[in-house]
Amino acid sequence: MAIQPIDLQALFTQVDKVGKSQAVLREGQQIQDNLQQLQTQRKLEENVRSVNETQEMGEEAETIKEQKGSGSHANQGGAKGKQEEEPADDEKQKPELIRDPALGRNIDISG
Repeated sequence: MAIQPIDLQALFTQVDKVGKSQAVLREGQQIQDNLQQLQTQRKLEENVRSVNETQEMGEEAETIKEQKGSGSHANQGGAKGKQEEEPADDEKQKPELIRDPALGRNIDISG
């Protein structure tokens, strides 16, 4: 099937429209890519600026926290763990210590 001169005349009038539509498609794709890059950059900046909540480790972390919090001094170390394993009769005989819940939480920087 041969191309007639009249067909070429019709095609040449439409070439500029095809070129413009192709340019619009390319620009649209570039704009979408730029927007996506901006969104990912904003998310990364937000993640950097935000304060993340710590994840719970499970029951093991809770038992460690309880063991550390039950002693009055942190330097007792391993001896404290051995004392807790002994019978609870000693704990019943000891008087309860009453502590101020705000004690040690406030820092006086006025000097």
